[in-house]
Amino acid sequence: MPKSTVALVSILLAGILAAATPVAAERTVLDFTMRSIEGGEVPLSTYRGKVLLIVNVASKCGLTPQYEGLEALYQKYGDRGLVILGFPANNFGLQEPATNTEIRNFCTVQYNVTFPMFAKIIVKGEYIDPLYAFLTDRRTNPEFAGEIKWNFTKFLIDRSGRIINRFEPKTAPEDEAVVRAIEAALEAK
Repeated sequence: MPKSTVALVSILLAGILAAATPVAAERTVLDFTMRSIEGGEVPLSTYRGKVLLIVNVASKCGLTPQYEGLEALYQKYGDRGLVILGFPANNFGLQEPATNTEIRNFCTVQYNVTFPMFAKIIVKGEYIDPLYAFLTDRRTNPEFAGEIKWNFTKFLIDRSGRIINRFEPKTAPEDEAVVRAIEAALEAK
């Protein structure tokens, strides 16, 4: 094959591969696969068409009672398309030392949590989980980026997987700003 043909084929293949590979800015939350608290793999694309509230949670935190508000949101808006995704993390004051089984039992017994819970992850620092690296990176999330400051940081994700809001830990799930943002996201089609 002539060199010019090989070069042309290489250029065409590179263009096709580049078009098929999403750049960081084109990626969404739905491109990630996470491990459920029970241990199975869950492609977040499972939630395509849903509004997501992604929250890093902990069982021994002063904000732990927010589980109640999160579950209330899930019960109130779940039939309209809201899904709460809980990600236990032990990054702040070692406030989530339990195993995944212990966390699941705690959430069920203490707060009757029925929304999806995932395996414990790292939400900041050198070994940050790729999902949280994506959520907090200024290149992929310029408007709502920044390091996670504490347990119960909340990211609101629209039906197509884009980050549309962030609420800091002390903003309760039932806060008017959170509820308004969820309702607006649910109304958008």
